[in-house]
Amino acid sequence: MRPVTASLRVGSVPYLVGRPLDLGLEHEPGVEMVRRPPAELVEGLRRGELDVALVSSIELFRRPGYGYLDGLAVFGEGKVSSVQLFLERPLEEVARVALDPASRTSAALVQVLLREVYGLRPAFAEPEAGVDPRAAGADAWLRIGDRALVESHGGAPPPSWNPSEHWRAWSGLPFVFALWIHRPGVDLEPWRQAFWAARERGRAAAPALARETAARLGLPAAAIEHYLLHECSFEPGERLGPSLAAWQAAAAKHGLCEGVSPR
Repeated sequence: MRPVTASLRVGSVPYLVGRPLDLGLEHEPGVEMVRRPPAELVEGLRRGELDVALVSSIELFRRPGYGYLDGLAVFGEGKVSSVQLFLERPLEEVARVALDPASRTSAALVQVLLREVYGLRPAFAEPEAGVDPRAAGADAWLRIGDRALVESHGGAPPPSWNPSEHWRAWSGLPFVFALWIHRPGVDLEPWRQAFWAARERGRAAAPALARETAARLGLPAAAIEHYLLHECSFEPGERLGPSLAAWQAAAAKHGLCEGVSPR
């Protein structure tokens, strides 16, 4: 275990959705922070380069010994516009899906729902990082983060299918996209106040953050405010445990995680 007086190496996502949980965290004493796509944060945790990261929830079940900071997460009660499966043809006709290489949880969620709910087994391909999933010659492509917001709310969006919305309809539970996962041997308790202080800053600044992002991306401010303030939630309360357990069971059934119980 690293001494509690040591600095804490923290990773978070470079998307708007992370700001309500990490705003100003890099200014807390002893915190060293980086922002990277979720798939890169996963690798940073696995290599021991990060102590804790706001990372894909599926990772919690893919390695033994992980823990997580209870009470804070990125989750959706229904539709979440920053995770979308865009369609070239009707869903039942899709034969090949291109997965966003930045994603881990959303990629697994699409596979679970298409198989479990619709009985579909299309081929899945993950383009190399930096390659647009839409250019991969697929019938459908998964997009996450701010780029999904651009594709959803900019101009004439293509037809889409929303994984979070369909998870809620199928399971009756919110879907947990990401939470603060820490690697084995790291004690987050001495840092709990710093994470909650970041959440309080993010809560207060959320409307302004949404407007700033909308202006930067050239998107309607009302749509992005609705996304951040109403589609996304950040304090799951007592529902976090049941939601994670349902997600673990569904993903393990389809061989997408090892079924390791989180602590």
